[in-house]
Parts: sequence; C-alpha cells; structure tokens
Amino acid sequence: MRDDTAGGHRRADRAGAASPDGPSGAGDGEGAWGDGLIARRVDENGGAEPYAVLPSRPPASSAALMPLAYDGNLRSRLDALRELVGLSRTRLDSGTLAEAGRVLDEAAARRRLSGQHTVVAVAGATGSGKSQLFNTLAGVTISETGVRRPTTAAPIACSWSDGAASLLDRLGIPGRLRRRPLQHPDSESPLRGLVLIDLPDHDSAAVQHREQVDRILALVDAVIWVVDPEKYADALIHERYLRPMAGHAEVTFVVLNQVDRLPGEAAEQVLDDLRRLLDEDGIALGEYGEPGATVLALSALTGEGVGELRESLGQFVAERQAPARRIAADVDAAARHLRPVYVTGRRTGLSEEAREEFADRLADAVGATAAGEAAERAWLRNANRACGTPWLRLWRWYHDRRDPVTGRLPSRTQADEEATARQRVEHAVRTVSERASAGLPAPWAQAMREAALRGAHGLPEALDELAGRTAPPPGRPPRPGWWPVAVLAQATMTLLQVVGGLWLLGQIIGIVPPNLGVPVLLMVAGIVGGPLIEWSCRMAARGPARRYGHEAERLLREAAAGCGRARVLDPLAAELLRYREVREQYARVTGVGAVPR
Repeated sequence: MRDDTAGGHRRADRAGAASPDGPSGAGDGEGAWGDGLIARRVDENGGAEPYAVLPSRPPASSAALMPLAYDGNLRSRLDALRELVGLSRTRLDSGTLAEAGRVLDEAAARRRLSGQHTVVAVAGATGSGKSQLFNTLAGVTISETGVRRPTTAAPIACSWSDGAASLLDRLGIPGRLRRRPLQHPDSESPLRGLVLIDLPDHDSAAVQHREQVDRILALVDAVIWVVDPEKYADALIHERYLRPMAGHAEVTFVVLNQVDRLPGEAAEQVLDDLRRLLDEDGIALGEYGEPGATVLALSALTGEGVGELRESLGQFVAERQAPARRIAADVDAAARHLRPVYVTGRRTGLSEEAREEFADRLADAVGATAAGEAAERAWLRNANRACGTPWLRLWRWYHDRRDPVTGRLPSRTQADEEATARQRVEHAVRTVSERASAGLPAPWAQAMREAALRGAHGLPEALDELAGRTAPPPGRPPRPGWWPVAVLAQATMTLLQVVGGLWLLGQIIGIVPPNLGVPVLLMVAGIVGGPLIEWSCRMAARGPARRYGHEAERLLREAAAGCGRARVLDPLAAELLRYREVREQYARVTGVGAVPR
C-alpha cells in the first residue's frame, strides 16, 4: 500500500511538473492545482486505485474574489496600533515593537486576499492521527499516513473551492502539494470556502518541520489541534502552543482523536480532563453558546464524531469571520505584549507641588531671597541716609573710614558660590525629573530623565545671566513722595540746633542780650526732634523697604522659574503629553475606552 501511495504521489508530481512552483508562488495561478487535483481514491474495501488526471479548473476572475473586509472596530484598532507604533519608534527599541509590526503586516497582507476562503491548519504531534483526519475530511487519501515517523514532511493543502491560490502562495505551499476533494461540486459542498492545511508534526525531530509548523501557524485563519489519548496532556503542546495562543480560542478547534481505542466511559473521562487542561491554559471553551474553542472527541479511523466536526467546520467557514477573528486575536496578543511599556498602575504627571518646589529650588540657586533682603537693606540704608541727622551721618562716615579691613571674616569666593549654585540647579533638575517619571513605564521614565538632562545643560549659566539682568540697578533705590518732607523736617531740626547754639554763643560773647530760655529751647527741640524724625522715618520706611525687597525677590523668582520652565518643565510636559497620546492609542488598540493610569 505504501508503494502504491508513493507511486500515486510521484504520478501526481509528474502531472503537476509543467507548472513552476515554489514558496513564492510566482508561477502558481489557479492552474497550479494541475497535478490532477487529487492523487488517489480509497474504495470501500480500503484498496487504493489511482485517479485519472482531471483537467484543471479555469482560474477565477479577480472580480469574483472579494478581498477580506474588516469591520469598523477592527479597522479602528489596527489604525490605532499603527499610530501607536509610529509614536513609539523613538522611545522603544525595535524588538519591543516587532510583534506589533508583524501583526500590522500580516493584517494588511491578509486583507488583500480572498475573504471568501478560510484557511484552517490541522496540527498535532507524531502519531496523533492528524493526517488521517485530514484525509477523512477530504474524503480521499491526500496526505500520506503510516507507521513511519514523521510521515508528513511538508504541508499539504486541500481547497474546497477555487480562488485560494494567492492564500496558498502566502503560506509558501507549492502547486504540487495542492489538492481538491471530489465529493461535492463547489456549489453544493458544505465546506465550500475551506482551505485545509495538513502540517508536519510539531514535535518532529527534524528542525525544518517544526519551523514550517511555527511559520504557517502564524499565518492561517484557524487551527485544528489533534491530540490522542496518550499525548493529550503532553507539556510540549500546552506550553509551546496552546497556552501562548489562549487568546485565539475562537479560531481554535481541539480534537481528541482515536477515541475508538478507549473502552466504555474512558473517552468522556479523557475529554473532561482535556477540557480541564485547556481551562488551566487559559483557553475559553465554547460551551453554552459562549465564544471559545471547540472541543470534540472523534475517531478518524471509524468516522465516529467526524460528522460533528465537519458540521462545525461548515458553520465556521460559512460565517466567514475567522480571518477577522484571527487578526483581532493577534492584535490582542500584541497589546498584551506591549502593556508593560504603556500602562502603569500609578497616577502619572507633574503635580503643581512639584513645579513649585522646582521653582523654589531654582530661586534659591540664584539667591532670590538674599537678593530681596539685600534690596530691602539698601532701601532702608538709603532712607537712613536721607532722613538721618547730619551729625549721625557724619559719624557713620567717619566710622566707615576708620574701620580696618583686617579682622573681618573672609567672604566666600565667586568660584565657590558658582559651584554651590550649580549643585543646587543639578539637584533641582534631578528631583523634578524623578517626580515627573515616577510611576511611568521604564522607557518613558528614561525619556523623561533624558529630556530633563538636555534641558539642564547650560541652565546654571542662563540663570546667572538672568539674575544679572533682573537684579535692581546699582545706585540709590527710588524714593517715596514723603521723603522730601522728612528731609526738610530734618533740616529744620538741624537749623534749630544751629540757631540755638549761635544764640547761646552770642550771649556768651556778649553780642546778644542774655536770655537762656529761647536758645536752649531751640537747641533741645533740634536735638530731640532730629533723632525723633529719624526714628519715625525708619519706622515708616520698613513697609516700603519690605515691599521693595519682596518685589525684587519676586522678579528674580519669576525670571528663574520662567527659565526653568522653558528649559526643563516644558520638555517634561511634552514627554508626558506624548506618553498620554500613546496611552490613548493603546486604549484604542485594546478596544476599551481607557486604560489605568
């Protein structure tokens, strides 16, 4: 029987040799099915007889094949994923975005192809009977079966209707491995639109077989996983395929084959245990009308349960939703893969408190408080000079001239002050960047820190220049309107002292008649009135001096805050805005209105 089968395949290969084939499908049109469409038929007694080569069907017109159409929700999610990838290219490495890019490419490629066909792969382990099930569904022996392992060395395709050549070109299945069943004409087949692929064993010892399985599983619309009573719990299939593909439950069939080998109720027990394992894998089971994987028990050898599978497949193919469901599941998987780099469980952003603290640190770095205090002292000093008694001013001038330089505490050098200011600025930038990046996913937190460092470059120098421009001009501060009155009053008090002194001097000399009362009164009034006016002016000057100092401090603070905002806070805010944009796009990708901050 094996020799006949091999001979049938060789004859089929020779029949299809006239058409070039290959993974690229450059020479595969609908005529690429020209290896006789099928290789052999199995009669009722199990004997094999070669088929006569059937003429190839004429290629379907491109107008008759409608491309796949995605609904509005899926289109919106794909557009959001494309926008998300575009916004993230400068923030995330290519490896992180590779899966999302692959999904977009495959979605675009599948959309250009036929929407009237559903490509379903039959996958399974060695000895599970997947090729036998493939042949049973086709009604003819297409894929070789036997005891030799692995039997299926290359994927074989069987299509129930015309127009699937471009789909098979995409899978890289050459024309010599494409077949057609004979049971029903295209218009009457319950599986019309089905393209069934028999894959090599996923646990094959040949590496190229496993690579083909992985490649095609990433491209087909749905998968029928065939397991047997011996290997249904094998960790390889669950950990490598079923568990990672749990989100693709709606396009997954899990078939327990060879139930004819199980006695009594053992088949139901094994099937229940299989459902339990699938539930542990996270695969939703399509029970009670809920969407999920279809789980069946059958025997491809005896035909038990095959009719139920064929009916489920027919309904599944007739809905023509499998390609869109597969793409939607791929988008879900890509979204889950990207979730750690877009979603955080903490609230993100730069609080007003952090902004104010940053401004205060910059103000301290430029000495805004000290500048305000210096301006206040300068205003008071000017007031004292303007409103003080001449004798006190003269004494202060004499004291300042005689005060020795030695003995004073050495002042800090300008270099020390600049180093301290630079350290304060760097600390302020580092603190605000940590506040802004707190709770962000690692790539975006790193982008925030880099933006802060770029803004901090040259910030100390800019603040120094700004402080020089914003500081009060050298010289005397402006005088209020009441200062001339105070100066005139102080001059009057001085004049009274001079007049009283001269009067007394005149009396002593004898030029003026003796009269101590008036000159003494004038001198006492001048001596007491001068300091009293000076004290009153000092009290009155405290308010304006404080306001003048506060105004000088405010101007310097605002200037420093503006410089810090332009160089550091605005770039941080731009990064946060970009993160919020990608987070909104991620929410659209997931299909929900919002994602946790």
